[in-house]
Amino acid sequence: MKTNDVIFQTVAKVVFFMIIFFAVHLFFAGHYYPGGGFVGGLLTSGAIVLLLLAFDIKTVRHGFPLDFKWLIGLGLLFSVGTAAGSLLFNVPFFTHAYDYFQLPLFGKTSLHTAMLFDLGVYLVVIGVTMTIIQTIGESE
Repeated sequence: MKTNDVIFQTVAKVVFFMIIFFAVHLFFAGHYYPGGGFVGGLLTSGAIVLLLLAFDIKTVRHGFPLDFKWLIGLGLLFSVGTAAGSLLFNVPFFTHAYDYFQLPLFGKTSLHTAMLFDLGVYLVVIGVTMTIIQTIGESE
């Protein structure tokens, strides 16, 4: 039975968004610096686990009403589709294309097709880790 952890729950809500913003930063910086889809996905899962520690599994499931197993399938679709997309254009496997775009919040940014692959990895990592953690949490 949980006690009334008002301070921990309030701090967890604030820190959750801080971790999510840092995970998004690492995701976008992953092409030039350490980071990318794997590390961003782990941080995002860590932020959700923080909410699981502060609240209970039913509250978090109400806040995220999705089956994390679907994220695994969607992530695999992105990753395999991006990798196989190079075969459609008759270039070597995993060849990616990029261009520079002016984005409202980020300014001049280069976007790569490899970012779609990283998005797939990001979704797979979140789906797998959260499915494992929820399975362990439900058995207790």
